[in-house]
Amino acid sequence: MTARLIRSAGLALLLAGLAAGAKEPPKKAEPVAQEGIQVPKPPFTEGIFPCTGCHDGKQLKVDTKRRELAMHSEIELKHGPESRWCLDCHDANSRDNLHLASGEKVEFTASYKLCGQCHGDKFRDWRVGIHGKRTGSWNGQKQYLLCVNCHNPHSPRFAALKPMPPPTRPEDIQTKKGGAR
Repeated sequence: MTARLIRSAGLALLLAGLAAGAKEPPKKAEPVAQEGIQVPKPPFTEGIFPCTGCHDGKQLKVDTKRRELAMHSEIELKHGPESRWCLDCHDANSRDNLHLASGEKVEFTASYKLCGQCHGDKFRDWRVGIHGKRTGSWNGQKQYLLCVNCHNPHSPRFAALKPMPPPTRPEDIQTKKGGAR
């Protein structure tokens, strides 16, 4: 009888608390997996990075005038060549960084932010794993390849591919004893 009385009293207290607007006891928070964008080191051209190896601000003064470059003649800019040039993306005063249109500096490992400013649809698709390569858990940490792992940032279009011949229709496959011919 004592156990029944204790249960009844506990139930009465619970109902009284709910009637008075008391909240349920707080539940333990489940750990939430944060989307961690992890990227491998960008594929730098050998001997060019870090840029401050040559562009230390002492030997070569910054010339922000748009011009044909004497150095880096191996780079052919075909990424909006009529409207873009080096310092639209590369930071003039902090050569080992890129910069956004706002002037905010970004590391080369965060170059997806820079690309995403103009290529928003591709950036959206990249973040959800539709464009580019992403590895990792579907609900945990992910590792993304940067845009520059597949696209040359100075000339991002891929070369045209010759299409493969169409597949052979099953009715056009001639068979002979022992298999297809």
